[in-house]
Amino acid sequence: MELNLVPISITRQKQDPAWNHCEVFKNGERLQIKCMYCGKLFKGGGIHRFKEHLAGRKGQGPICEQVPQGVRSVMQESLNGILVKQDKKQKLIPKLLACGSSSSNPNIGGEVENLGSHDDMNFGIKPISVLNTLEGDSNVVSKVGRGRKRGRGRDRNLIESNYPCVKTNLALVPNGGENPIRMAIGRFLYDIGVNLDAVNSVCFQPMIDAIASGGSGVVPPSCHDLRGWILKNVIEEVKDDIDRNKVMWGKTGCSIIVEQCRTKNGRVLLSLLVYCPQATVFMKSVDASHAVYSADYLFELLKQVIEEVGSEKVVQVITNCEEPYLFTGKRLMESFPSLYWAPCVAHCVDLMLQDFSNLEWINETIEQAKSLARFIYNQSSVLNMMRKFTSGNDVVEPALTCFATNFSTLKRMADLKLNLQAMVNSQDWLECPYAKKPGGQAMSDIVNNRSFWNSCMSIARITYPLLRVLEIVGSKKRSAMGYVYAGIYRAKETIKKELVKQDDYMVYWNIIDNRWEQQRHLPLYAAGFFLNPKLFYNTEENIHNDILSSVFDSIERLVPDTNIQDQVVREINLYKNATGDLGRPMAVRARDNLLPSEWWSIYGGGCPNLQRLAIRILSQTCSSIGYKPSKISIEEIHNTRNFLERQRLSDLVFVQYNLYLRQMVLQKQEKDSLDPLAFNNKDILEDWIADNEVSPDNLESSDWKSLDPPGGNRTTLTPLGDEAEDFLSTRFTDLDIFNGLKGVKEEI
Repeated sequence: MELNLVPISITRQKQDPAWNHCEVFKNGERLQIKCMYCGKLFKGGGIHRFKEHLAGRKGQGPICEQVPQGVRSVMQESLNGILVKQDKKQKLIPKLLACGSSSSNPNIGGEVENLGSHDDMNFGIKPISVLNTLEGDSNVVSKVGRGRKRGRGRDRNLIESNYPCVKTNLALVPNGGENPIRMAIGRFLYDIGVNLDAVNSVCFQPMIDAIASGGSGVVPPSCHDLRGWILKNVIEEVKDDIDRNKVMWGKTGCSIIVEQCRTKNGRVLLSLLVYCPQATVFMKSVDASHAVYSADYLFELLKQVIEEVGSEKVVQVITNCEEPYLFTGKRLMESFPSLYWAPCVAHCVDLMLQDFSNLEWINETIEQAKSLARFIYNQSSVLNMMRKFTSGNDVVEPALTCFATNFSTLKRMADLKLNLQAMVNSQDWLECPYAKKPGGQAMSDIVNNRSFWNSCMSIARITYPLLRVLEIVGSKKRSAMGYVYAGIYRAKETIKKELVKQDDYMVYWNIIDNRWEQQRHLPLYAAGFFLNPKLFYNTEENIHNDILSSVFDSIERLVPDTNIQDQVVREINLYKNATGDLGRPMAVRARDNLLPSEWWSIYGGGCPNLQRLAIRILSQTCSSIGYKPSKISIEEIHNTRNFLERQRLSDLVFVQYNLYLRQMVLQKQEKDSLDPLAFNNKDILEDWIADNEVSPDNLESSDWKSLDPPGGNRTTLTPLGDEAEDFLSTRFTDLDIFNGLKGVKEEI
């Protein structure tokens, strides 16, 4: 990627389906498009040229070899639809002109009417059928244009009086967002009972485009089609994607992830995944209810997966930190001397936040904030008023885990302090009937309580760095290994600066150190810090020497060949001194603009052995949280006793899971503002929005149909990107913090 490219969001006005499959960057005054599949950067030609790239059309650019076949088919159909519409337009103009002189020709009128109906049904376009098909040099256009200046009703009269054969659809133009296409989609989704966030799927718009390109009367697939040949074809598409990803496993290394969940029936299911920077892949799911506490069972299971992937490709195996996995990890490292076992960092950070929330003053502040949020989110008129005073923002902020949600919401409330105070001191609030009820009076007291806000802001400043660490390690769009060590450092540094006195900040340092204890055996985090050029060159020399031991540990384990180990060590000096290409002005600037692994790939050719090791380490994730899609019921597989149906369900989950994982990375477009009241947010936000008691009075006084939709900018935490790196990139000088992170090296 060029160093001066700035990523920008794709707005909802970009309706072409090809926008769903690219990233957009701004280079000065020009926009450039990058393919999500092959990485090709288009410096001109627009979205049409990019669509030809995806469709496999030989035009003015290369053909994408990595695009999934389903996406290629949609792009081909979209291009064919453009050609068909242009051809119809050219054929229609002479007939319209002839219609002007011979309005009695029934065939012409019928064809025009049918064309207008076709556009309405397939593309969701509700303007009159003629205006979009007339050329600018025709008499029809000049007359219609003059008519349009006099308003919609005169448009209709003008066209129908001068050209009786042309029938318009102006009467069908919907008001606002209510149109028959959206109503039909809504009825379908309500009928099947699916989560409504299904419309955010990257597959949703291509499906709409494919249906539209089929024209009116398109025949939908049957249930047997979906259970049969369609599922078989999609399975092959997913397997082809996985095969392409497997090529990257040998180049960047990979991490095996064990995601454990317990169902409502008490069943323990393990999902086995493989992570690399290009994509995360779901391999299989097993029912481990009978043996989840057996280290022998877990060892044999993970050994099988490692051998299937290839032990030489695996850098680490990530699990939770429960005792059976600790013993399993030790056996895996003995059996496979070139990989590590690593407990999930996201779970570790979440436990730190849990311990923070157990401190009395923090817990008291959280409970006050929860009571405030519960009152707001259970009264429609109060919720509308709050959104009015906060410009459409919500006061709750969901995060990766429940404990993280507690602190991200406190920060959001602190950000909206003045808005909430303006609300409870406004005339609108004084006239609101809820203001005089006990809940409303308690809300006013909390919002006007200076001590509450002081606590909120102090807690937000203390915990914000840990929230950022959790955001970084939980990211599915960039590898986190190069940032974890620095993130924990920055969290401790922030707490020290905020609280100043050692007796005060050591309370929180001890919590962090105690939870970090299980991570200390793993040298990959320190090695990732050392090999991240943005961080390395902002660190004091004595700290380099202090963490160099962890780098040597990583070399000895991840590089089995002793001759190559020696070469890697010699090349470390080239890196420390920024020798050769590593010290070029371009490389120095790129430390701030490129991902660490990309930097090594481009500028590390002068030390090839260290380059390969750095890419393998910096390309790894640190988390096993957040990979399981809630909408997929893996338990159904293990509940099914018919072997054929169980096999089909296993294949269906294989497809669903991998499509979900691909969507996490590919979905770049802006989504609708998240609604805290949505059912799919229930687990994370329930403590914040669920009233302790649901009384008939509350049900009668609250009306969801009167709610204003959520809006505004819901992002309070800085998005992961350049700002996240700025959070980590200032100099690292506190040796006490590094000593605490390093601790005493212990064997697991």
